[in-house]
Amino acid sequence: MLRMDWENTIAQGLRPVVDLIYPPRCPSCGVAVATQGGLCLECWSMLEAPGEPQCALCQRPMPDDAASARLRCFECRETEPRHSGILAATYYTDISRKLVLSFKHGGKLALAPLLARMIAARLPPPVETMPLLVPVPLHRWRLWQRGFNQAALLAQELARLGRGEVAVDALVRRKRTPSLGGLGREARERVLAGAIEVRSGARARVVGADVILVDDVLTSGATSDACVAALLDAGARSVRIACFARVI
Repeated sequence: MLRMDWENTIAQGLRPVVDLIYPPRCPSCGVAVATQGGLCLECWSMLEAPGEPQCALCQRPMPDDAASARLRCFECRETEPRHSGILAATYYTDISRKLVLSFKHGGKLALAPLLARMIAARLPPPVETMPLLVPVPLHRWRLWQRGFNQAALLAQELARLGRGEVAVDALVRRKRTPSLGGLGREARERVLAGAIEVRSGARARVVGADVILVDDVLTSGATSDACVAALLDAGARSVRIACFARVI
């Protein structure tokens, strides 16, 4: 805690110098903004945050009458999910896509605090015990090519915001998988079979833990489902999925 306070004090002291050298600009459109790492008003207004009416479990939009009864969507009723809920900061739109691509492929790692703050706003504060923040893993070759795991950066920022304790390498991706785009549910499951496991050295932390699985974007849900299965099979009490953008 003292180290974090010290780091914050140093950062606050250097902020005027940083702003002078690098005037703060919106990471989406480039217009001038008041502070570093903030979006302009127009870009903020284009973000679409999940809200009622929605599925009581996965946040998919639902008709008013269904939402009022706290019912689940057709997908969650057709196939009972093993996760305990999905918490997304935004829906995947043009503006959120631009932020994600800048963060993940454009090398703008300074976006991590902004994206994490938006995710944290969707997470309930810990009550009794701190949940375990587990990022979706990258295969070692993908990690080597990119140089960082964007989900791990978000998990670390969420830990700094007091939303849990991070376990960066709790999950490991044993085999490199191709793109899952265009594949059906069964085909995706076959591709991911045995690909993701809980690291042996992390099992003690996972057993009995309430886990928050962290990722930047949730698309088909196949990868997150594999992660959830691995965590639950290793003894986790529950697993919720937290992401910046959710594809509907």
